[in-house]
Amino acid sequence: MKKDQYRELINSLSDKELSFHLFLTQILLLAVAFILGIFLFDGFEEFLELFRWNDPLTWQVGATAGVAVVIADLTLMKLLPPSLYDDGGLNQRTFRHKNVYQIAVITALVAFSEEILFRGIIQTHTGLIVSSVIFALVHYRYLFNWFLFINIIFLSFVIGYIYMKTGNLAVTITMHFIIDFLLGLSISVRNKQEQEGI
Repeated sequence: MKKDQYRELINSLSDKELSFHLFLTQILLLAVAFILGIFLFDGFEEFLELFRWNDPLTWQVGATAGVAVVIADLTLMKLLPPSLYDDGGLNQRTFRHKNVYQIAVITALVAFSEEILFRGIIQTHTGLIVSSVIFALVHYRYLFNWFLFINIIFLSFVIGYIYMKTGNLAVTITMHFIIDFLLGLSISVRNKQEQEGI
């Protein structure tokens, strides 16, 4: 599928259909993670050991790194041509009419499902490089834009490296959530400002 075809597909979907496909995709990622986990872990307890929510690094590293990525991204968005951040309109369509609660639910689900599969399952058993490449390829829309593709590869390596160093999925889930939540919120706020002519 070419970029223009992808954009047409996104534009042809209603907000309700888009949300349905988003949730369906995340449920499929969790199902794949569950199936792989059955074969790759000795038991559920071994998998649960990957989560340490009371670890101070969850906020010290996860939250700090997440905010740093968002600041860097928003800064680059102001400095670089908009075409470099063109993902075919999916992010814009996903978040532009959502309230804070809806954005939180969507981004929490995405962070949880993607980190479990790509870091908790794939990286734990195949390593940083394989998991980062698969993570980037799954974000199909970024393949149309060299800048976004490099961006997502780099971000995946950063998140994967943090997971490799901390061994704690709670850290990367927190980081992933903060990145997606704040960027989703910025899209929603910007859309409201444009509608109000600010």
